[in-house]
Amino acid sequence: MGRSGARLSEELIDLYINEVAVFKQGKPWAYDRNKLVASLAEKSGEVYIKLHLNLGDGKAVAWGCDLSEEYVTINSAYTT
Repeated sequence: MGRSGARLSEELIDLYINEVAVFKQGKPWAYDRNKLVASLAEKSGEVYIKLHLNLGDGKAVAWGCDLSEEYVTINSAYTT
């Protein structure tokens, strides 16, 4: 969304990771960290990220992957 050029309103955005809401109406949302961590540890290795702009009925799906050694090393060094 950052460089897409799409018009959006941050205060409307909802963000989910593996069906766990982490942002609602553009603000951090209280969530069960253990539930999120458990969902990320599942054997499938897939992470689903849903971004609701709440601007209309449009819908899109995108697939991505970055499992290079450098990427995994950098991202395994911290939790936020």
